[in-house]
Amino acid sequence: MKLKLAVLFGGNSTEHEISIISAIQAIGYINREKYDVIPVYISKNNDFYVGEHVDKIEEYTHMNDLIKKSTKVIWVKDGNKVNLVRYPQKLFGNNVISSVDIAFPIVHGTNVEDGVLTGFLQTLGLPVVGCDVLSSAVGMNKYVMKTVLKDNGISVLDCKVYTWTDNEEPEKMYDSIEEKFKYPVIVKPINLGSSIGISKASNRDELKEAMELAFEFSKKVLVEPAIVKLKEINCSVLGDYENAEASECEEPINSDEILSFEDKYIGGNGSKGGAKTGGSKGMASLKRKIPADITKEQRDQVRKMAVDAFKCLGCSGVSRIDFMLDEETGNIYLNEINTIPGSLSFYLWEPLGKRYTQLLDDMIDIAVKQDREAHKLVFSFETNVLEGVHLGGGSKGSKM
Repeated sequence: MKLKLAVLFGGNSTEHEISIISAIQAIGYINREKYDVIPVYISKNNDFYVGEHVDKIEEYTHMNDLIKKSTKVIWVKDGNKVNLVRYPQKLFGNNVISSVDIAFPIVHGTNVEDGVLTGFLQTLGLPVVGCDVLSSAVGMNKYVMKTVLKDNGISVLDCKVYTWTDNEEPEKMYDSIEEKFKYPVIVKPINLGSSIGISKASNRDELKEAMELAFEFSKKVLVEPAIVKLKEINCSVLGDYENAEASECEEPINSDEILSFEDKYIGGNGSKGGAKTGGSKGMASLKRKIPADITKEQRDQVRKMAVDAFKCLGCSGVSRIDFMLDEETGNIYLNEINTIPGSLSFYLWEPLGKRYTQLLDDMIDIAVKQDREAHKLVFSFETNVLEGVHLGGGSKGSKM
């Protein structure tokens, strides 16, 4: 009997459209002999929609029209089952669109990839493909991630965080940055991906512009030294906290000093590129060298650091971990982790013989395994602690 697999994408995120590309691409490669796939589109208002059109990339050029001809649903737990139910409900007839056995979020960015969506799905009791709430949240927060990794001996660049409150006295903030770091510096929102809001500053005027841009996207901004002679290296990891393996390494080829949103998702796309369903190739369209132009020793170091970081953060499923190689010193630093990477980094596994369909199968198998393990744990127990408790009225409340 096939498992009913809900693939969720979209959401209230600056990376909404990229999520659509990644998910529809993946849907075209999921093993239909093992899974009944239910595409679930999440609008920018965080409403859920299903229907025959939501897995067709061409429909998203007119999102309002797509929503009108799709069915809005809510998630309802019914005993041991989780159903997608039509909302608002019809007075007559069956309102259950489908039951769901496993949830597969393919989402990017704040409000979805940061553990918010995973937490919601877990409260329903669904197995969820990918990272849990904690690893998702830590992976999204660049400062927390760096702190955890640094404490576990994984090399990261020093950094400092500034908030909206600091920005109320901007000159004082700029002084603090210049005392801490030499130019150039990199300025980035603390919790965004896809290079959104990231810029390089080589002097105070550029720093002002960079901070203003980053604060448009986040209440907290991270500043770190820029590596002048930089080579970027990316590596994907598949597994969980017990067992994990590293992919081939890649070297992105960017058109500017910082790999931009356009470099990642727009540049190099042909009008007919993409998955079996058509449309953009997403991160797979990025100009890159695979394998990366690095030594065997550097490749081994990157792959080991990637697995160590993946396990350290308690990740699951597939993540992509981005590194910075300082070509002047030879030092390698972990830059960030993408807990749900664009295109699920399938292109990094194909050189090692793992096709996209197998990669997706492996990710789902890991989620099923972790769900079995979770059912062995005790999350509640019988107690009589509420017997005999009387709560009095009044503004001061009462003591037990």
